[in-house]
Amino acid sequence: MREIRDLDTVELILEAQGVLDAIRGPERVVDAGTLRALQQAGNYAVGLFDEGRMVGASVAFFGEPASRSMHSHITALLPEFRGRGWGRELKEHQRQWALAHGVGHVTWTFDPLVARNAHFFLTVLGARVTGYAVNQYGIFGGGDAGDESDRLDVKWSLAEVAKAPEASAVVATVAIPVDVERMREESPAEAHEWRMRLRRDMAVLTGRGLAIAGFDAERGYLFVEA
Repeated sequence: MREIRDLDTVELILEAQGVLDAIRGPERVVDAGTLRALQQAGNYAVGLFDEGRMVGASVAFFGEPASRSMHSHITALLPEFRGRGWGRELKEHQRQWALAHGVGHVTWTFDPLVARNAHFFLTVLGARVTGYAVNQYGIFGGGDAGDESDRLDVKWSLAEVAKAPEASAVVATVAIPVDVERMREESPAEAHEWRMRLRRDMAVLTGRGLAIAGFDAERGYLFVEA
């Protein structure tokens, strides 16, 4: 039996920290004390449970009061539970929670080289890219495996999910590796080359006045006239 529950006890907070540590490795995403403070201040902090075991977690906090927004710090599942649609359940729960609290949109960042996230965020959820940040968090371990931490900023409009662009509107595409996470383990130099290439291509196309409007598994990022 699967359920999503608030992290409203110290025990659940510590369990969530363990789940997030297991996902991200030695570089801790958020410590238990910060998680507890966010939860007690009324922010979004939940765990996804399968048969009583926490297998994922999601944490978001409110933005500037006038913006009616939340920033989703992390939403993640243990690797063996991915590909089942459970991540979408977590994000839909976050969406409904946000709407119930007067929030109009949710923002977050993600590594633009990770194809599975690009597909999930841009194609499945219908979020839209708002910017590209170079080495946003500095060089650290975790998902970037010691490489520079470039990120795409996205906004998820909760009342009006964005749709994929019409084929005729796509004027350029930028491909990315199918599985850069494996590449980082097997050939980190090649993964770094992809990082530099993507950074350059993104800068060139946005410099031409184009904008990312979607993602395709075969062609990569889809650019349209801004």
